[in-house]
Amino acid sequence: MLVNQFLMLGAVLFCIGVYGVIARRNAVLVLMSIELILNSVNINLLAFALRNGSADGHTFALYVIAVAAAEVGVGLAMVLLVYRNRKSIALDELAEMKG
Repeated sequence: MLVNQFLMLGAVLFCIGVYGVIARRNAVLVLMSIELILNSVNINLLAFALRNGSADGHTFALYVIAVAAAEVGVGLAMVLLVYRNRKSIALDELAEMKG
């Protein structure tokens, strides 16, 4: 496959992820959209590594995967904590951080 096709796939995934972050009201769906953005970055890193013939893109992709795993763990812990206190995970209701 051509590198351009991978870059287009990465751009489409990135646009879908950005739209999901902007338009969604549910915290879990926002976290999933952030994961889409990180996966599009991984695809772009691997495409450029394939084009240049180096392993640097693979190394950076592994770092991005590790950061994504940490983000999921912390993000879901925060969502569960908010759900315990508020009985809702809607982001509109989190605008007021009063107890």
